[in-house]
Amino acid sequence: MKVFVSVGATSNEKQELFVSAVEDRLRSEGLIPQTVGRNTFSSDAPLKAITDLMDNCDGVIVIALERIYCPNGLEKRNGEKQKETGELKISTPWNQIEAALGYSRELPIMVLVEKGLRCDGLLEPGNDWFVQTITLESSSLNTPQFNGILADWKNKLKKQGKASTTSKNPAELTIIEMFGGLKITQLWAALGALAIAIGGSFALGAQLFGK
Repeated sequence: MKVFVSVGATSNEKQELFVSAVEDRLRSEGLIPQTVGRNTFSSDAPLKAITDLMDNCDGVIVIALERIYCPNGLEKRNGEKQKETGELKISTPWNQIEAALGYSRELPIMVLVEKGLRCDGLLEPGNDWFVQTITLESSSLNTPQFNGILADWKNKLKKQGKASTTSKNPAELTIIEMFGGLKITQLWAALGALAIAIGGSFALGAQLFGK
């Protein structure tokens, strides 16, 4: 199954190593990570490329990493409710956009947020998914919590994949998709019925048009 990975371009070696570790873990689970600009490329505008790619995925994983760093900031500056934010770390806005696109498609979503990052909108706890706060270490991908949430998310992916296949137009199904779930006896019965139907069609054609 293909999964859409929402992650911005990495800024340093630590971020790159962590994202690569997540991709490797997904592959070890039989999943194919897909990210526009990282392992999938398109000549279309970014939003068009993202929506097209996501339409062919069974789930979304969001990896929110620090993109902007402010040692000290102000919120609602020059207003009555102005306040200092202190140290501020913000991720790419594409994490929010891609999470929203995935949610609108009812795809299972898994969210990983770098420790210390400001969690607004779809990155904050309280939505329809659990937000995991992680350190950028490969060991973060082997904790009981991560393993349990990954297993649950992967199970939802399987259900999503079955639903996607079931909802396809029969004319768009491949032979494998149509017959892949059948037992051997069922498969032979189906093929036998198909052969009889084809043979009957030829026989009828010969009677009608043959000399």
